[in-house]
Amino acid sequence: MKIGIGNDHSAVEMKEEIKAYIEEKYGYEVINYGTDSHESFDYPIAGEAVSRAVVNGDVDLGIAICGTGIGISLSCNKVHGIRCACCSEPYSAALSRRHNNANVLAFGARVVGPELAKMIVDSFLTSEFEGGRHARRVGMIMDIEERESQK
Repeated sequence: MKIGIGNDHSAVEMKEEIKAYIEEKYGYEVINYGTDSHESFDYPIAGEAVSRAVVNGDVDLGIAICGTGIGISLSCNKVHGIRCACCSEPYSAALSRRHNNANVLAFGARVVGPELAKMIVDSFLTSEFEGGRHARRVGMIMDIEERESQK
């Protein structure tokens, strides 16, 4: 499995820690779509890059990290086909996959510490979409996206 990861300047250390964690624990390839510099870097650039990699099939899932996770998640969700969930704890990360078929996880480097971030990532990566009644609802979300893109 390939995981894309994108970040702004506030999340360089968190990105590196999460990247190493995923590679070591799961053996997944992690592809960097963010910055490695502490110089100001606009999170919409990283959010769009990791999201485009997901929708293009270059990676299987994405992780997006900025200071709060909010700005980058908003950016991710502007890319057609992305369902990005901003999560600050593992339960929401698991349910974002199980019920919403989220394909990008976002969180904030200034909100969660490295160990909690690893738990959130574990929940996201080990949960699978349940389908069933949730598939209908995800379809409804995607219908909204489709109608909005035709305006």
